[in-house]
Formats: sequence, structure tokens, C-alpha cells
Amino acid sequence: MTTFVRWLLDIFLRLTRTLDWPLLMALLALMGVGLAVLYSAGNESPRLVMAQGARYGVGLAAMWLLSRVPTTQLRSVTPLVFAGSLLPLVAVLFIGQGKHGNHWINLGVFYFQPAEVLKLSLPMMVAWFLHRERLPPRVLTVLTAGAIIAAPTLLILLQPDFGTAMLVAASGAFALFLAGLPWRWFAAAGASVAAAAPVAWFWLLRPYQKDRIRTFLNPESDPLGTGWNIIQSKIAIGSGNWTGQGWGQGTQSHLDYLPEHTTDFIFAVLSEEFGWVGVTVVLALYAFVVGRCLWIASEARDTYSRLLAGALGLAFSVYVIVNGSMISGLLPVVGVPMPLLSYGGTAAVSLLAGLGVVMAMKERR
Repeated sequence: MTTFVRWLLDIFLRLTRTLDWPLLMALLALMGVGLAVLYSAGNESPRLVMAQGARYGVGLAAMWLLSRVPTTQLRSVTPLVFAGSLLPLVAVLFIGQGKHGNHWINLGVFYFQPAEVLKLSLPMMVAWFLHRERLPPRVLTVLTAGAIIAAPTLLILLQPDFGTAMLVAASGAFALFLAGLPWRWFAAAGASVAAAAPVAWFWLLRPYQKDRIRTFLNPESDPLGTGWNIIQSKIAIGSGNWTGQGWGQGTQSHLDYLPEHTTDFIFAVLSEEFGWVGVTVVLALYAFVVGRCLWIASEARDTYSRLLAGALGLAFSVYVIVNGSMISGLLPVVGVPMPLLSYGGTAAVSLLAGLGVVMAMKERR
């Protein structure tokens, strides 16, 4: 029996040797919290928990598979992966579905959101391009990388999905930042965006997007209409106090005051039921995930691995910051889910797949 147990242990160690256990444990903890909050937010529905658990299982399988891919092979197929991810991004403009545009493709079994894949394939492509160039990047290199970032960003804006477009663009911009791009480039980009804001307001933004901005500036102006979401979210956060009202005891979600309480506003449910203590624990787990990614990036021995692992880690932090700021009224509502907490399949699978790529960088450092 001892020999058999040792044989099983040896098989297990061989199969999991490419996984980064500290990072995996933090992710499993976040998924556990996510399922617990989802069970409460979904009116204690086992169906939602089982469906999300199945998606986590697919994401973990993708993580394991990608963690075993040698960095050189991953780098060699990056252009094909990037080109392949652009095809459904174009297709969704014609056959997609969504409340305010074309965001998802109905595959029968599940809804697929092509933009989520670009959160991984775009930083891969930018890192692949910069790996071949002299760093810090020169002007022509920066402009070419900017064109790579702009192509999928514009396609996502056409859906329209402003929030996801900005997150995708940020994931590519982080690779440029880690490559040594001077701060003045980012300052110039920010100034250009600010200068273009009036044009965007009158010619590019849809009416519902303008309503979100107006609501952000003054949610009390329409408390029963466009301002309802953020007002109820703030009430949920404030009622949590230090230790929360208890698991399953949140009134905002269970009495249906809080909209989208299983997706975009699930962090408000966490705040109400677990209070500041629960929020602090979850934010500490998020911070550990980001820090672990940056540590793996610092240990990488080639430019591609360093830029990609660092960009994915920093992009992860932006998702957390944007969603947290959105539900607390510090940013307009843009429909960005909280990583591994919000209900949804494509986002969770693509995120776990990206962290599997980070683990592959660590294994071959």
C-alpha cells in the first residue's frame, strides 16, 4: 500500500510541477469566496454555484495546460493566437448579442465574449513584438506597438464596450511601460484623450454612456432612474460596517434593491455581508496575486516572459481597481466584472488561462 501511495504521489507531483502553488492557493481562495457570495447573491440557488464552479473547472484546466507549454513554443505561436482572437472580435459585430450592442456570441451551450480573450492575446502580441526590438523602445517601435494595441481596441469600441476596450488597451500599454517607455509618452497619451473628450461626448458616446457619466457626477439627480444602481450600491457598502450583516443576510441583494448583484455589483454584496473585514481579506488576496505575478516577471530571464507576466499582473490589478471604484461611486458604471467573484464564464476562463501563462514563465525561468 505504501508503494502504491508513493506512486500516486509521484504521479501527482509530476502533473502539478508546473503550477505555482502560492499563486494557485490565492486563486482558489478567491474562487471559494466568489462561490460563497454568489450563493447568497443568487438567492441561495445551487444552480448558479454549480454553473460557475464548472466554469472555474474549465479555467483551471486551461491554466494547467498552459502552465506546461514551454515559453519558446508560446512565443512562437503568439502571432497566430493574436490573429485568431481578432476573427471572433470582427464576427461579433455582425452576429453578436447584447443589451447595448453586440458583445456576446451565442454558441448554444454558452455565451462567448470575444473581447475577453484579447485581455490575454494582446499583451502576448505586444510582448512578442517588443522581444525582438531594442529596449527601451524607440519612436518607431512605440508607434508600431501602439498600432497593435489600437486594432482590437477600436473593434471593441465598435461593439460598443468602452470599459472592456480600455482594459484591453491597458493590458497592452503595461507591456510598453515595463519595456521602459518614458512617462512622457503616457502623459502625452493622457493629454490627447483629455483633448478628445469633447469630440467623444458630442459625436461618439451613445445616450446610455452619457447617462452613466451624468450619473457618476450627480447620482442623486435621478435617484429612481439612472442613479439607482450606484445609490443602492453605496447603501450596501455602508451597511456592512466592520464585520458585515452576515452571510446570506444582506438586504440590498435579497430584497432586489441592488441591481446586477451576481455580476457587476457582487463586490457590494460582499461588502454588505462581510463588512470591512471581508473586503480587506479579499483585497489582500488580490494584492498577493498581483505581487506574485510581478515577482515572477522579475525572475524571468527573457524579455517576452518578463513583459508578459508583468503586464498580466498589472492588468489584473486594474480590473480590481475599476470594479471597486465603480461600485463605490469613484468611477462611472462601465460593466467591468470583479475578477473571480462576478458570475460569468468567458472572463473567468480567460483570466485563469492568463495566470497559467504566468506560471509557465515561472517554471522556465
